[in-house]
Amino acid sequence: MKNASIIGLKEVDCKNISEKLNILLANYSVFYQNTRGSHWNIKGDQFFTLHPKFEELYNSLVLKIDEIAERILTLGATPAHNYSDYLKVATIKESKEVSDGTKSVEQILSSFKVVIDLQRELLDITDKAGDEGTNSQMSDYITEQEKEVWMYNSYLGK
Repeated sequence: MKNASIIGLKEVDCKNISEKLNILLANYSVFYQNTRGSHWNIKGDQFFTLHPKFEELYNSLVLKIDEIAERILTLGATPAHNYSDYLKVATIKESKEVSDGTKSVEQILSSFKVVIDLQRELLDITDKAGDEGTNSQMSDYITEQEKEVWMYNSYLGK
């Protein structure tokens, strides 16, 4: 955690935040792959609506995956990178339902709940640690994702 003192944070806080970020990274990675699967395999009358929407989402997710990994590095830790490790700690599970539009959207909403909850936990942890960089990142993600949740729920008629 050689960066901790340079960026004005305590080493123990950087370690704890990095561990939580690695769990978030794992969940984002599974979320990403599930969304890619839905994009590739969607069928039926919802295809032309959902195919590009899923692509938009997975492009957003892959950027966040990179940003989270880089934040972990900034804090002086190592980001996990193996799916076998991700699957051990991720709350989001691999989806088998990738061709039905409604089920895919429901899975996306469930995944958003997981990552938003983790990001809110990180807001609390980073606020106490004075880690404005991670706190701001999580706040930005939540703001964007709350709107996405509203849109996907509206698509389902909820």
